[in-house]
Amino acid sequence: MKLTSLVLALSLFAISCSNEKTERPPNIIHIFADDLGYGDISSFGATDIATPNIDRLANEGIKFTDFYSAAHVCSPSRAALMTGRLPQRMGIHGVFFPESYTGMPEDEETIAEKLKEKNYATGIVGKWHLGHMRKFLPLQQGFDSYFGIPYSNDMESVVYLDGNDVVNFDVDQHYTTKTYTEKAIDFIETHKAEPFFLYLPHNMPHVPLYVSEDFEGTSNRGLYGDVIQEIDWSVGEILNKLEQDGLLENTLVIFSSDNGPWLVMEDHGGSAGHLREGKQFTFDGGMRVPTLAMWKGKIEAGQVYEGLASQMDWFPTIMNLVGITLDPERAIDGEDLTDVLLNKGQRASDEYLFFDGAQAQAFRKGDWKIKLPYEGFKGAGYKSAVAPHDTLLVNIKNNPEEDVNLFRSNREKGLELIAQMKKAHDALGELPAAQVLRTSADNSHYAHVQELLKNRIKN
Repeated sequence: MKLTSLVLALSLFAISCSNEKTERPPNIIHIFADDLGYGDISSFGATDIATPNIDRLANEGIKFTDFYSAAHVCSPSRAALMTGRLPQRMGIHGVFFPESYTGMPEDEETIAEKLKEKNYATGIVGKWHLGHMRKFLPLQQGFDSYFGIPYSNDMESVVYLDGNDVVNFDVDQHYTTKTYTEKAIDFIETHKAEPFFLYLPHNMPHVPLYVSEDFEGTSNRGLYGDVIQEIDWSVGEILNKLEQDGLLENTLVIFSSDNGPWLVMEDHGGSAGHLREGKQFTFDGGMRVPTLAMWKGKIEAGQVYEGLASQMDWFPTIMNLVGITLDPERAIDGEDLTDVLLNKGQRASDEYLFFDGAQAQAFRKGDWKIKLPYEGFKGAGYKSAVAPHDTLLVNIKNNPEEDVNLFRSNREKGLELIAQMKKAHDALGELPAAQVLRTSADNSHYAHVQELLKNRIKN
């Protein structure tokens, strides 16, 4: 009798241990491209770039057709992803530079910081771009490890950081994507026995474009396509690693972009597909980004979600999936997508507020989008030319090109959306002033230098 009881107890203990193993919180990998356009991967319509590994995420997971970034440029987009909050709540209206002394505020809570509450291993490999001063770097924002370039790859003094320290002042960007992939796989190998969060923000395809010799000339869209195909290879390497280690069924893999393509760069700048404009504009081409998520056994294969969603939604979604309760006193602008991922329901809200820096410039409600009058832009080396427009009302489902203005013919709907836009903006409360991103040099002494030179010439 005693032996039977012992055997029963051991069996129950074994079952308990087995259950604990299967109920381990999911690993999370977020792969983030830089300036990748809506029309740059084949699952979103590209016919001249092959992306079979990224497409696998769509085929075996969920594809979001109407997924928005929080900004049309880099830094504010990334701040929103990390915190679930509009960048305007942090005064981040533009891009940080190597000469910036500012960054994402230290009191913001990142996905990584929150996941530490559940003992996650947290790592970032790639582009940070939320401040390069020590207090703003990833290790001070909840990450256990960091390797990568701290800002855009076209900025001065491109370096590799390892943790808080510069380890390479002479970065060969031809191998950046491969280097990041190797570091990402090392992170998975190191932490495969525990729940982990890996954030992999590639520097590519932001200009200048670089690709290793293995992918040079492999696409039908020149160097830009080659760069995307190497990123696709990287996604494949990560999926293969997860499969080899038996982790694929307990890992949520997300793929997206920080904003739309940099169209002024022409053949080096990507494609927004059928959407209007690109990076630096609040037309959908600048802010609607290709987004996919795969979680084998949890997300039904081949789902297509046509409802509105945003980068800020990942923060509350991840917190819900791992069982972390959010502080009700802290404003979170994202919405939980758990029901969407598990095919149990829709996103709670069908509204979205578009900001251009500090200004609320557009608003979407369901299939309708209103855009306030815009003075236009004549064009420059860094930004495309765009014609001015009056108040613009479009049915975004019927007219994703945003070139048929229905405001005059449907003024009542337009005014209704403007009122809803104002209400959504007012609900944010008082927002902080813009952070100082860079200051210009005081060159007033040159006048004195010119005077000195004149005197020397006279003498």
